[in-house]
Amino acid sequence: MGSILSYFYGYPDDGILDPNVGLTGKEKRLVRETWNTIYANSVNTGVAIMSSYFKQYPQYHKVFPAFKDIPLDELSANMKFKAHCQFIMSTLSNAFNALDDIALMETILQSTGQKHGRRGQGRQEFIDLKGVMMEVMKNDLKSKFSPEVEAAWSKMIDVAFLKIFEGMENR
Repeated sequence: MGSILSYFYGYPDDGILDPNVGLTGKEKRLVRETWNTIYANSVNTGVAIMSSYFKQYPQYHKVFPAFKDIPLDELSANMKFKAHCQFIMSTLSNAFNALDDIALMETILQSTGQKHGRRGQGRQEFIDLKGVMMEVMKNDLKSKFSPEVEAAWSKMIDVAFLKIFEGMENR
């Protein structure tokens, strides 16, 4: 949220590109504003993302030992699954909240990549996840998911996944 002055004069850093993340001030603001809406219902959003992911890519469901044998239609009631979904959302939230502290954001995301890399997961799993995330956000945000917001999120997810991939390579 901006101040009353921002309402009349705009945001001074909207057009400034942050070379660390490749997003303008306005794109970072759009990501933050929409993430707050998405994260307000983090468990359900995480469950929606992961359930949709497993529905579209059933092969990935089998790599999660804690719930690989639970049928897809029963996952949303499973507490281990919900806890994992909340953990994903919290990790993403920590990273997105650190947009102005690139070292912290990189550390969070590279650590995530190292953990996934040690488990044998690769880039493709994340590449496939991006489309699912975008679709869930579109459904959650409805008219707030404008082309401008969509473009900002596409860039943000690409940056996040790039940092995760770096972690996978340095495990």
